[in-house]
Amino acid sequence: MILARAIHFDESDTKVFHTPARTGEWAISGGFEFSNWGQGDLTGKARQAFSNGWLGLETFGRVTFVATTRIEQAEYDILANRLAQHFADIYGAPSAKDAMPVALDELQHMADLCDGHDANTLLTVARELSDSGVSEAYRVINSPDADIELLAVHGDWE
Repeated sequence: MILARAIHFDESDTKVFHTPARTGEWAISGGFEFSNWGQGDLTGKARQAFSNGWLGLETFGRVTFVATTRIEQAEYDILANRLAQHFADIYGAPSAKDAMPVALDELQHMADLCDGHDANTLLTVARELSDSGVSEAYRVINSPDADIELLAVHGDWE
């Protein structure tokens, strides 16, 4: 399976996001964070996070670019548990167990976005508010010369 990891080309994310994601952490769209937002919420660093920030699954910070790479099942399972717990802790889900189907849907959405892309393909997200809610568009940047293994190392989080 293919997912994506946060990647940085410079220090700009540390300046534009309240909480920047850490280089190499797994990331998803994270658009759910903005489901109840209106135009009044789109100011400063919050606007930047809304406009083009992927959600890191370790820090729950934001990042502008992600790069596709293979994920092991054990790593995927850890992400699912972490995201389900995040839904319980931050968004009021009754429990991580109850939130697990939503966490798995979010991870599958990201896997679908990454599917079919070569390793090291860069992705960006752009969001807008519409009458029907938040809309997301994705851009693919092929990067055959980049080597994500320089930044993303598979391993145990414990």
